[in-house]
Amino acid sequence: MNIPDPSPALIDLDRIPDGGFAEVEAMLDGEAESLVLHRDGERVRAWLNVCPHAGRRLDWSSGQFLKTKDGLLVCAAHGATFELGNGACVAGPCRGESLRAVAVEVMDGGVRLA
Repeated sequence: MNIPDPSPALIDLDRIPDGGFAEVEAMLDGEAESLVLHRDGERVRAWLNVCPHAGRRLDWSSGQFLKTKDGLLVCAAHGATFELGNGACVAGPCRGESLRAVAVEVMDGGVRLA
C-alpha cells in the first residue's frame, strides 16, 4: 500500500512567535499565494494575505503585520480589523466580511497545508 508523502513544511513552527504572525508562500490550485499564519500555542491558523476590502496585502512590509492591543489583526492599508479565531472583519471598511481561510496542520514540528 502506497501512502502519499505529506506536503512539505511551509515553515517550522518554532519560527513563528507564539501569538505572532508569519508570511509564507504556498501553491494553491496551481497558483503561488501569500499566506498569513498566526500561531496560538501549538495551533496555527492560515488565511490568504488579502484584505477583502480592496484586495491588498494585509502586511505593512513583507511578513510584518499589525496587531491591536486586544490581539486583532489589522490591515495596514485601510485599517480593517480581523478576529483571529475565524478571520471575521469586526471593524473598518469590510465589516461583516472574512479573510479566506486556508487549512493547515502542524506535523513533525512544521506547518503544512492540510
